[in-house]
Amino acid sequence: MNLMEIIVIFSLVLGILLLNRPVTSLFQRLYTKHQFKRFVAKETFYHSVVSRHFRYYNRLPLEAQRKFLFRTFLFQHSKNFHYIEVEQSAEMPILVSAAAIQLTFGLDKFKLNYFDDIFILRDDYHYGFYSRPFMGHVDQTGIYLSWDNFMRGINGQTANCNVGLHEMAHALAYVNFITQTEEDKHFKTEFPNFSKVARPIFTSMQGEHGIKNLLGDYAATNYHEFWAVAVEVFFESPVQFRHELPELYKAMSRVLNQDSLSGASGSTTIIVRAETAVSAAEPEPIFV
Repeated sequence: MNLMEIIVIFSLVLGILLLNRPVTSLFQRLYTKHQFKRFVAKETFYHSVVSRHFRYYNRLPLEAQRKFLFRTFLFQHSKNFHYIEVEQSAEMPILVSAAAIQLTFGLDKFKLNYFDDIFILRDDYHYGFYSRPFMGHVDQTGIYLSWDNFMRGINGQTANCNVGLHEMAHALAYVNFITQTEEDKHFKTEFPNFSKVARPIFTSMQGEHGIKNLLGDYAATNYHEFWAVAVEVFFESPVQFRHELPELYKAMSRVLNQDSLSGASGSTTIIVRAETAVSAAEPEPIFV
């Protein structure tokens, strides 16, 4: 290979690298525009479904509600939903998707894109060699939710227990720290700061004489569960959370980039961003 051929090949490779980002960005914009047209035709139905069950959504200003619904539409259409011993309805994938969007509404990355499959089961189920029944779990094969527990959670029938938010919190950690397939810069930057506050509280809850707090005993199981339970309580009992664990509440607001108690109107406020880097967890864990 002579020098001229090397220069030509190098120029081609460099050109591809330089053009890759703008071309990808253009494709993404065209795809989003196409999806938005499809969404507009269904927006009224999405609103009717989500507004019946999500107080979080109903507190948003109108412009943010539309963003919430469009993200819900995009999330739903990026997944394969499987229904196991439960009758499928048009509302089910919308509500599950809305739970994911509630959690990630302050972040740029929201599709949890490692997970192509979401499995909806009728009620509590047994999994693997575990003796106790599951309400939901996340592993390398997908996100699993029991429908009766999911509905009780979003309708506020179980205090500080929302299986949809709980499992989506596991999935968010999974795609950022385990597979690293959809890393949100803000979330990964802020999570070590969250852990500086959260780890000492988690440690204080350990053992027979561990300190009891609003998060409950299950949060002391391991740090994955502490994170997921803290997410549930952050959204389900924010006033009590901020009163009893104010520093943890602030840290959660920062890592999720949202605070549902800010502002006199009580509407969800998206807050500002920061920067740093991050840890990982064990490979292919099961989150419950």
